Amino acid sequence: MLVFHDERLVLLSVPKTGTTAYQEALQARADLAITNPPELKHAALYRYNRWIRPMFERVCGVELEVAAVMREPISWLGSWYRFRQRPFMDGKPNSTKGISFDDFVRGYCKGKQPEYANVGSQATFLEPQKNGCRVTHLFRYEDQPRFQGFLEQRLDLKIALERRNVSPEMALSLSADVEALLRRKRAKEFELYDSIS
Repeated sequence: MLVFHDERLVLLSVPKTGTTAYQEALQARADLAITNPPELKHAALYRYNRWIRPMFERVCGVELEVAAVMREPISWLGSWYRFRQRPFMDGKPNSTKGISFDDFVRGYCKGKQPEYANVGSQATFLEPQKNGCRVTHLFRYEDQPRFQGFLEQRLDLKIALERRNVSPEMALSLSADVEALLRRKRAKEFELYDSIS
């Protein structure tokens, strides 16, 4: 998470959406950069609303706008699946080694997810709060020029990015029946993504 006080902007770090590269490029420019531990680096909107927003509102008298990136849901799951294929994950309960992508997604759709498929939810991460706190600027991961352009204009600087925390390359395909299951069980993910203009 990055906070830019003068620009009245906070950038949430949704996992598997390329925000680590932005964090590394912009953390020296930010007024507050939370890069570790992962639970705080990747603080969801509800955590921002509970802990960070009140600090800026009460101490500084400002309300920050919130920017975030969302990835197409199947691509997002594919990135998690590939990320958990890395050799150092071998033998760990959240490794996807030896598990097909279809089985990974089936596991994700269960009420009680197996550890290898317990990766959270972008819709829950970005869910508006009862007090009105919400993501003000939501961008598609697949439209990096628009997101980068927004940040460059808002922060009045050019951003030089380096690829970071990239999942291994791997061709993945999801069978039609498993995709239908995912779209039915996780409809909110697709509805939110489709709502991004």
